[in-house]
Amino acid sequence: MSSKKTLKQILDESRGCFLVPCVYDCASNHAVEMCGFPVSLLSGGETSIAMNGVIDYGFTGLTDLEWVVSRVSQTSSIPLIADIEDGFGGPLAVYRSARRLSKAGAAAIQLEDSADMEESTRLLPREKYLAKVRAALDALEGTDCLLIARSNADPFDPEEMQEGCERLQEAIDLGASRGQYVIAMMVAIINLEQAKEMAKRVTGPKIFADVRAEKGPDGKYRPSVTMEELTELGFVMCSTHYTLKAAMEGMLEHGLQNFKNQDVTYTFSTAPATGMESFSASGMFDPQAYMKLENRYTSGDKEYTIVGHKVEDYPEGFVRPDVKERL
Repeated sequence: MSSKKTLKQILDESRGCFLVPCVYDCASNHAVEMCGFPVSLLSGGETSIAMNGVIDYGFTGLTDLEWVVSRVSQTSSIPLIADIEDGFGGPLAVYRSARRLSKAGAAAIQLEDSADMEESTRLLPREKYLAKVRAALDALEGTDCLLIARSNADPFDPEEMQEGCERLQEAIDLGASRGQYVIAMMVAIINLEQAKEMAKRVTGPKIFADVRAEKGPDGKYRPSVTMEELTELGFVMCSTHYTLKAAMEGMLEHGLQNFKNQDVTYTFSTAPATGMESFSASGMFDPQAYMKLENRYTSGDKEYTIVGHKVEDYPEGFVRPDVKERL
């Protein structure tokens, strides 16, 4: 029996707003769970870059997303939120998408209120969006998968800000009337003042999207908003897109040095997080634990190696999920 908690259980147990990293594949999700984050969010944009090699321009279809969600969620010890963009069409398409992704393992689906990647800032008429919300709620009824209602409204436009908040509150109320928990997100909000304005109009649970850092007069970066400030405003989670940038920065740093030197000494000697002096990341995925589990069934003494070379032990100081959660 899986020990993985549902997203609702984690939110109920949480004492305040917490950071939720965006991920794009099984490796990035594992790095997030190793660091102790309780929830991850599959970014549509970063998944498109990682899996398709192109920017987020509507190229990822439902079948692609379903495949990634199933792989990541089934090899993870923490719940995964899935960004389903506009749900891939009208209400029936949203119903189908929500149903299939909940079955694939999504802990929540994020449904936005625009209809075309080229016009992602143009809002659907409110009733058209709420029709999609009703379809999603129908599809998710009786499951542990939650709905995140997302508005792309412009918070710098007072009228659009008001409209975005009103439709998000309606989505929350629709869920409440059916006994379902809906969370609101206004994706273009970037600072504390805009979060306060949203909190005045949206009284239910909220997500702050893409928290940023700002450079102060002294040249040092500080968070544009803190988890404590967001907690007071009723925000329950705060997303961040750090993982793909961090991965690319690391690969580029190592690549530039290894290309310059025409050897991999830099990679062997540079491991600021794990201290693992190796060319491979295999040890971070706990291969010996898999062998230990297999040996329980075979009464053998099998060890994991890479072409005969012993793999490092799992690094200390990191969360170590049970490998049975990854199978």
